[in-house]
Amino acid sequence: MNNASLRPPPLRLSWLIWAMAALFYLMAFFHRVAPAVMTNELMRDFDISAAALGQLSAFYFYSYVAMQIPTGILADTLGPRRLLAAGALIASLGTVLFAAAPGFLWAGLGRLLIGGSVAVAFVGLLKLAANWFAPRLFAAVTGMTLFFGIIGAVSAGPPLRMLINIYSWQSIMLGIAGGTVAIGAMIWLFVRDDPRSKGYANPAAPQQGPGGNTASRNIRKDVAEVFAARNTVLLFFIPAGIVGATLTFTGLWGVPYLATHYRISTADASMLTSALLVAWAVGGPVFGWMSDRLGRRKRLYLIGCSLCLAGWAILFFLPGMPVYALIAILLATGFCSGCMVVSFAFVKESVPLRLAGTVSGVINMGVMAGPMLLQPAVGWVLDKCWQGGMSEGVKIYSLAAYQKGFSLMLAWVAISLVLLFFTQETWCRQQA
Repeated sequence: MNNASLRPPPLRLSWLIWAMAALFYLMAFFHRVAPAVMTNELMRDFDISAAALGQLSAFYFYSYVAMQIPTGILADTLGPRRLLAAGALIASLGTVLFAAAPGFLWAGLGRLLIGGSVAVAFVGLLKLAANWFAPRLFAAVTGMTLFFGIIGAVSAGPPLRMLINIYSWQSIMLGIAGGTVAIGAMIWLFVRDDPRSKGYANPAAPQQGPGGNTASRNIRKDVAEVFAARNTVLLFFIPAGIVGATLTFTGLWGVPYLATHYRISTADASMLTSALLVAWAVGGPVFGWMSDRLGRRKRLYLIGCSLCLAGWAILFFLPGMPVYALIAILLATGFCSGCMVVSFAFVKESVPLRLAGTVSGVINMGVMAGPMLLQPAVGWVLDKCWQGGMSEGVKIYSLAAYQKGFSLMLAWVAISLVLLFFTQETWCRQQA
């Protein structure tokens, strides 16, 4: 049946399809930041330093980043349903390996397997969003995707910390593996790639153009076409700084920094980093909605990135703030970090729509390069600046050491801000 003769899918059905797949993205974010509240346990159980812990956490990002372009291509060719279901199954196996690891290398292999498999979650969701939602809603749906993912990150904060106080981290990870298998089964049974398989029109079909259905696609040519767009190259690096700073702080080094230098408990520190993530989750949909509403991408992104840079600078170089001021700056910085969701609508409009999955994979590869590089780099600086302090078998780092390490994060956010000035505004319209 011709797409023009079908009516669009009901919005509630589109959101239901999206939500089932988004559960897997929730799990992806959980694994991304879980090491932050297990730093003491992991360093003690595997007898590793800060630099090695940064490497263990970064194993997730190594495979995640490596899988992004292949994931984008597979999303455009095989479809997101198969990709997401297979990813969930492999992620569960990686989680079991991480939980049962007898040493650092096996734990690293488990993290590597988890990162490579959950790498399909975000791009698969964006491909579903492009098929199931009207183009005018794409940035807002992208923001909601981030919101859903950060629910997973928050669950890896205080709730995970409380569970670790009762159960071993290994048994908790095994439970997570079982839940991931269930999510994969649900995606396979209920999610469909295209509304037309359920008798509805695909909102994106009129814009797909020739080659939208992919059997004869030239993958090398598609990737070259994606990188030929100036915005693609710039937006590969820009969100990496924002996300890199956010996930390096909340996903690894923020909890020990706050606990040591604001003299609060690990549980309270994890509450504060989780609050930053919640603010990030709220900021994503708000920036996406405002960008769609205003019909602009670049100006709003510039404002958000500028405020984000200012917030991190205050957090790192004005220590000793009252707790209420600390909370306010954390929330404001997290909220402004949500501006990075504009990247995906921005770049999607800069290339032909048939390449939506491929270009989303390219940009998400850049996004995850930030924490992949920054987490171990900050750990390396901390170890270089360590002055010999220990507490319960775990190294303690000075304020000066943290400031030197966190300066790497600030530098990348500043570079992101500069690069934004060179992007080309799309005015929220498909340019190619």
